[in-house]
Amino acid sequence: MDIVVKIRQKARERLKTIALPEIEDVRVREAAKIIEKEGIAKVLIFGLGMLDKAKQEEYSLKYYELRKTKGITLDEARGVLKDPLYYAAMMTHCGDSDGFVAGASHTTSDVARSAIQCLGVNERLNVASSCFLMSVPDCFYGEEGVFVFADCGIVPDPNPRQIACIAISAAEIAKKVLGIIPKVALLSYSTRGSAKSRAVDKTLEALALAKEMQPDLLIDGELQVDAAIVSEVAKIKYPDSLFKGGANVLIFPNLEAGNIGYKLVERLAKARSIGPIIAGLNKPCSDLSRGCSIEDIVDCAAVTAIRADAVNS
Repeated sequence: MDIVVKIRQKARERLKTIALPEIEDVRVREAAKIIEKEGIAKVLIFGLGMLDKAKQEEYSLKYYELRKTKGITLDEARGVLKDPLYYAAMMTHCGDSDGFVAGASHTTSDVARSAIQCLGVNERLNVASSCFLMSVPDCFYGEEGVFVFADCGIVPDPNPRQIACIAISAAEIAKKVLGIIPKVALLSYSTRGSAKSRAVDKTLEALALAKEMQPDLLIDGELQVDAAIVSEVAKIKYPDSLFKGGANVLIFPNLEAGNIGYKLVERLAKARSIGPIIAGLNKPCSDLSRGCSIEDIVDCAAVTAIRADAVNS
């Protein structure tokens, strides 16, 4: 089954409520109509000048409680909650929506900041990150052409523990959203000792930490991308590979590599990308590229609805 069809069908079975705080964007308005028409989710769509005053005050008080140790005043909290982005995030925090999707007219840093401040970071991982669901046409690698790429949007230069947590978060999304057994590859320019450097050492340290944190996780590294996804190459470069070139979750060593990698695959291989999905928080949300299509918004809403079924998504 096509990845998009599968995701939308799973979302219909849950029928969650998703907030879309960018009504001023025509793409968001059109996406909201499709989401409602196809029964993918219940939509709460709004923007500047459309916020419920009573709820705004309720959310301001709760936001103040969340952030007062950071030195924010109640008046400042009220000012923050005039922003529909933070209103949507607090709406999700308070359970008035099951998740939110934004980014059509906001930067990733804006969306991530509101999500982290309002939803909170999962205490088990303590790292917010992002991933993309990638569907590559006419491709036999990964899960019949389907992959999870991470981190492509949030952590610029992750340390070993952050890489381990990014891998765990991405694997959880692969399992919950796609329904696949995650096979996680920590990518590098080296395959199991073919090169020596601090970057390789960092990847190996991340591998050890991930195995310690989640012993049942199928994870391997350091791996060049061909050794990770091509069985014939894995046999030559790393015959003892845990999954023999069958990786479906690819963890990049830093944000530069991740962002470049997903965009290359998207443009050159004509892949369908869904995301960035923000991971590692207490409740789900998805970011959008400011160049997103209407279909991108619909699919991110569907993914967010699926993730809303689980705590600490």
